[in-house]
Amino acid sequence: MKPTTDRMLIRIKDMYKYILENGTVTTQDLVDEFGITPRTIQRDLNVLAFNDLVSSPTRGKWTTTQRKVKMTS
Repeated sequence: MKPTTDRMLIRIKDMYKYILENGTVTTQDLVDEFGITPRTIQRDLNVLAFNDLVSSPTRGKWTTTQRKVKMTS
């Protein structure tokens, strides 16, 4: 894989773990935590939502779904 793809996958995995540990988070919480643009956060959240790993119960807030994920280091 390309280094940029690896970085993206690591970032998305870290974002999922952050949401899992913190419960419901806002897009701004993720921007503050990861230091990337809101648009990049939104693209990454769309990947997680497409895979049914996160959902947005209200606009701008995100939480994990009940779907189980096996994570490796």
